[in-house]
This record gives sequence, C-alpha cells and structure tokens, in this order.
Amino acid sequence: MFESVTVIGNGRVGSAVAVRLEERGVAVRDDGAELILLCVPDTAIRDVARDLVPGPGWIAHVSGGTPLAALDPHDQRFGLHPLQTFSRARGPEQLDGAFAAVTAETEEARERGFELARLLGLKPFELADEARPLYHAGAAIASNYLITLHRVASELFRATGAPPEALVPLMQRTIENGFELTGPIERGDCETVEAHREAIRATRPDLEPLYDVLAEATRS
Repeated sequence: MFESVTVIGNGRVGSAVAVRLEERGVAVRDDGAELILLCVPDTAIRDVARDLVPGPGWIAHVSGGTPLAALDPHDQRFGLHPLQTFSRARGPEQLDGAFAAVTAETEEARERGFELARLLGLKPFELADEARPLYHAGAAIASNYLITLHRVASELFRATGAPPEALVPLMQRTIENGFELTGPIERGDCETVEAHREAIRATRPDLEPLYDVLAEATRS
C-alpha cells in the first residue's frame, strides 16, 4: 500500500484524488513520495513524465486513452483511469463506487494499481494497453454524448414550449431501469418514427441526420 503520494495537477480529478488520499491517511507530499500520480491533461503527460528524474518509486497517470509509453523513461509505472465524470463543485465522494481501468505491464504494477484504486474508493478492472483508445471511446460516448443528446432533446422541447427540465427524470429512469428499450422503435412503430422525422425536418432539419443515425443504431 502506498503511504505517500505526490499528486501533480490540481484539476477536477487531481483535487478529488488528493483529498481522498488524505482522508485515507496517505501523506500527500510535494516530493519524495512512493508514487507520483499525474493528474494533468493528456497532452501534457509525456512532457511532465520526461522532466521527472526516474527514481526508486512508482509513477502513474489517470488518463483513459493515453498509453503507458507516455510515462517513458520510467519503468515502475501503471495507468489508473477513474471511470467517472468530475465536477469542481463536488469533492472526493465522486470517486465512491465508480469503476477504474488499471493498465499495467507487470503483476506487481497491476497489484499496485488495484490497491490504489480500492484505496480511492474505486472498483478496479484490468485493461490492456492496446485497448485503451477503444475503451475511452466507449466512455466518451456514454458520458460526453449523453450531454449532446440532452442538449438536442432540450432544443426540440423548447420548440414546442415543453420544459426541458422534464427530460431529466426520464433520462434518470432509463438508467435505473437498466437501459431497457421502450418507445416506437422497440414496438416496431414505423409510422411514429416517420412522424418524428417529418416534425424534425420541419423545425430543425439540421438534426434529421442525427435522428436517422441514432434510430438505425437503436434498431441494430
């Protein structure tokens, strides 16, 4: 178990991680720690790692899609990606119950990554280095594109005078119901789907291609 950690980066993830480590009795130090945890933007990982002198300790990053090679020239390394979206308005409780992808090149590194994940309140699973881009694409679709879908649906609601905030309970219940599909596509109601397309075409024609792509993906 790591008894001391240096957290580089005080953004949304880094700040939550640093507070959680302190809550769990881990010394968060500016230098001389057993682990250096890079919580910096993906584009900065290589430069930051290269500027650090390799030592006897460990180094890790929290990026979802960045390969371990970005931590060169360090050998004792692993990746730990908290599969969660973070907000500065909340604290380390954002980590609780979320999963974490751990990528490692040795059994010891894997064990270290799993230990850190559990210490942070995360549920670890192993992820191959070469699978990280595809994994991160899936994560981005689930998180980022959910925002896109909410924005688009809200725009259609506003066009009818319906309150966009009414969509939130619907979206939450869909998750609570285990993503069970309902609605016209599930029923095979082609007439209703076509009515959707006609209404969108008349009001927001720029959104019709998006509706078509999503409908086709839902059918398959």
